[in-house]
Amino acid sequence: MATSAFDSTVLTRRGVLAAAASTLLLTACGQPGQRPDDAAGSRAPDDHELVVGASLELTGPGAALGVLQQRAMEITAEALNVSGFPVGNLRRTLRLEIRDNGSNPAEAARQVTELIQRDQVHALVGGTLAETSMAIVGVAQQLRVPFLSLADAEEIVLPLAERTYIYKLTPDAGDVARRLARLIESLRVRRVALLAAEGLHGDAGVRAVRTALRTTDVQLRRTVRLPATGSDFTAAAERVAGDQPEGVIVWGTAPDSGAAARELRRAGYRGPLFFDAGAVADHTLTRPYAAAVEGAYTVHPACLTSSTLATTTTAEEDRRDFTYRYLQRHGSFKGFAPYASDALRLLVSSARMATSLDRGRIRAFLQTQVLEGIAGAYAYAETRHGGMEPDSLGVYVVDKASWTRYA
Repeated sequence: MATSAFDSTVLTRRGVLAAAASTLLLTACGQPGQRPDDAAGSRAPDDHELVVGASLELTGPGAALGVLQQRAMEITAEALNVSGFPVGNLRRTLRLEIRDNGSNPAEAARQVTELIQRDQVHALVGGTLAETSMAIVGVAQQLRVPFLSLADAEEIVLPLAERTYIYKLTPDAGDVARRLARLIESLRVRRVALLAAEGLHGDAGVRAVRTALRTTDVQLRRTVRLPATGSDFTAAAERVAGDQPEGVIVWGTAPDSGAAARELRRAGYRGPLFFDAGAVADHTLTRPYAAAVEGAYTVHPACLTSSTLATTTTAEEDRRDFTYRYLQRHGSFKGFAPYASDALRLLVSSARMATSLDRGRIRAFLQTQVLEGIAGAYAYAETRHGGMEPDSLGVYVVDKASWTRYA
């Protein structure tokens, strides 16, 4: 049986992370955070509330990822609010102000401006799409409010001198690409094509894959960019399949990942598929795409599946409890990285250490956080604002419409 990425025998640095991890536990249910349509009832925070504003893609092209992160936030907020948490000389509770940005960057920027100025939130979370996150970055940095991004693109946290209030939770594209490159080489695949999404997420993937493959015997034969989400992917898939590669890397996010896989199969490609972490959402394994993605590989945070062995770490216990509560509420859990859950934990830990809800102090202590979270491990520093630790990643394969640990 494969070893869990959170097992105490894993890399030494992980042992340090586990020892320093937050001990916040998902141990009971409380009252839910505020729902997206509660904006009319927004209010300024009182002395006992840590208020977190979230702009998420609950509709539009990013909904396949955004809705999952909303659920993760609500489950974690409920657990944290059972007994509250100490900040300074008061015991606080967490209040969520969640907004649906409709996958629109301009709307995301408008929402967070309102959340900061009218609702006086202490911190921001959101942007599962790189473009919406980048729109939030500009507002958060200008108004000096800590922002934890749920999207994947180096530009979110770089250049660091211009991103002092900005942090990222997703794995770095380079770490994912290197793990994919090693996997592809181990499978003796020697000629690959890259099918990458349009936009910042795809840009990061193209750079990372090209760099990672240079250290292997794998040749990148062709790079093709997917058109915008919701477009016809047939032409792009046919261009890739026409080169007869031995393997195809699909670097995108759900729902595009499953749609691209389907079009590749329709174009006659029968070889292995390799996804980045953005593919992992319930949507990818649904009936329209299930046959096309069967047998596909992905590199993803190791929270995707849980071992049936007894728990050995607080993080593993927390993850099991999170999964149990998710199943209770939503009926099924096909696996994803609940970055938003870890974002709340990081903010609560920072506020506790800061002994204050002051935005500047929360920001200052965010860059000292070492956390073994639900999705993975994080070790922020003044010189590093993202993302997840590389050894939090695992390799998975789709087996009978489920993600199964491969390595």
